[in-house]
Amino acid sequence: MTMQRELGATGLRVNAIGLGGMPLSISGRPAEQQAFAVIEAFVEGGGNFIDTANVYCLDDDDLGHNERLIQQALDQVGATGSVIVATKGGLRRPGGAWITDGSPDWLRQSCEASLKALKTDRIELYQLHAVDPKVDFRRSLEALVALKEEGKIRHLGLSNVSQAQLEQALNFTPIVSVQNRCNIYDPRDVRNGMIEFCRTRQVTYIPYSPVGGHHGHHQLAQDPLIRQLATKYQVSPHRVALAWLLQKGEHVLPIPGASQVASIQDSLRAVESTLDTEDIATLDQLPGR
Repeated sequence: MTMQRELGATGLRVNAIGLGGMPLSISGRPAEQQAFAVIEAFVEGGGNFIDTANVYCLDDDDLGHNERLIQQALDQVGATGSVIVATKGGLRRPGGAWITDGSPDWLRQSCEASLKALKTDRIELYQLHAVDPKVDFRRSLEALVALKEEGKIRHLGLSNVSQAQLEQALNFTPIVSVQNRCNIYDPRDVRNGMIEFCRTRQVTYIPYSPVGGHHGHHQLAQDPLIRQLATKYQVSPHRVALAWLLQKGEHVLPIPGASQVASIQDSLRAVESTLDTEDIATLDQLPGR
């Protein structure tokens, strides 16, 4: 079964399960050949949207690790050009910390470095990683628009934003995607209307940590309700969580991370599962944890 998502109203269509690249490059990352195998399995399984960022690495001395890894893997399997690689700028990693920096100079520097790491002249989707409270939001947006006008970015997205910030950005420039944390255990954007607002504005909603991240993955496997539903649909708990998100709208594009080939192969099969309405409603009532 093939299920696709359009990125905003761009006409660009990708398969409905993407790959979050972060686990392949942060602390605890797998060996390079294993990382390559995960990306290869994703592409061979029909995946064609990978999310990365310059700061998916160990620290500031390792910036661009995930971008370079992904590009090397795509080159190795001959998939460069057939997979959309979205990346982000607006953070730093001093000493391994995660620090917001939405200054125009840093955004330009980050974008230029990402272009080199991804061996491209233009990034299809470039996202502001987070709004910097120390920098006027409009200045960050202006910097990204300038890079777009120079042809270095094709489409703009936002990450870790509120609905008010999204509205502010949309009043200034076209935004094709919002990437926020969302999963069964952290359904804030389901309950606060953000996912629905994105639908009405033709903005693709990209939930990261769609199975709850490392902790959530284990929590899913132990949750009695999730295990009951996994048995009912004869799928993994992981797939129950992804199917729940996919049924939140045709504009929702989950990006599960993976450091094992079996994990991404299982995630890609989430498009085969359709949960009953009553089961969706039951999952909707799970308390956020």
